[in-house]
Amino acid sequence: MIPFSVLDLSPITEGGSVAQSLQNSRRLAVAAEENGYKRFWLAEHHGMTGIASAATSIVISHVASATKTIRVGSGGIMLPNHSPLVIAEQFGTLAALYPGRIDLGLGRAPGTDMRTAQALRRNMETSSNNFPNDVVELQALLGPISEDQKIVAVPGADSNVPIWLLGSSHFSAHLAGMLGLPFAFASHFAPDMLLSALEIYRERFTPSAQLDRPHVMVGVMGVAADTDDEANHLFTSMQQSFVALRRNARGRFPPPVQSMDGLWAPDEKIFVDHAMRYAVVGGPESIRKKIASFVDLTKADELIVSMPIFDMDKRLHSLELFAKAQRALMAA
Repeated sequence: MIPFSVLDLSPITEGGSVAQSLQNSRRLAVAAEENGYKRFWLAEHHGMTGIASAATSIVISHVASATKTIRVGSGGIMLPNHSPLVIAEQFGTLAALYPGRIDLGLGRAPGTDMRTAQALRRNMETSSNNFPNDVVELQALLGPISEDQKIVAVPGADSNVPIWLLGSSHFSAHLAGMLGLPFAFASHFAPDMLLSALEIYRERFTPSAQLDRPHVMVGVMGVAADTDDEANHLFTSMQQSFVALRRNARGRFPPPVQSMDGLWAPDEKIFVDHAMRYAVVGGPESIRKKIASFVDLTKADELIVSMPIFDMDKRLHSLELFAKAQRALMAA
């Protein structure tokens, strides 16, 4: 069975604080390491009152300092928001602090609304269009220093931090294949192009110094509990959050409710159900079956799970149940 990893957004819950959210990320990473997860990734989002991981490299260090073996990284850094040199320096520093444990996942979306993106980027005309060139520039800054190199990242140069490309469409699938990089698909919220993107990536893959064969990680929303009913109850927090996102009414992560009836319109329910079509929600037996089916469908090399659960103790329990499901599948 393939390895499992965790994707965390450091959710700020209703009634909670940023400090509490960052401590929860640290607790979750420690528990993930204890339960045998391979990676713990954090996502860059800006201007969102329910997400505390905007300064992603700092949160990565906060998490990595509390763990010893699990790989810690970004899922991802939104590269058009930054210069490649700044990211090379940040991740070169992380690699020096936590040798052999840092991953650099890159995306090209803003991770926010367009007004905030303007404040981040200053120049909106070239940022996204430059993404392929910026990836290549960043690779060079993190690689060995060449004789004629004019700009050197210190720290960063020759750190060879592994780069991943993240995507929810065909664009990054093409680019990851062309550059010979591992590819992670955001099927936890964007299911439509999952299978076609994986097919493109595998067909177009060209071996590189980093990778000699295609390597795919797929994302799922995951909520595990002792029973299907409890898991479905906990999942209403994510459903409410997605409805708020559709209404452009972002807020802090809400507690679960007994029923979504009356909280969403029919078209909103269709939207959320479609976006969450691959979500793995249920008791132990249900999640085992759903994981096995999803891995069989995608032929993924790794699975990364985002666990949107309001109560931290229940989130930790979900983490343990997914780890048990993975071990059960390995033994089957």
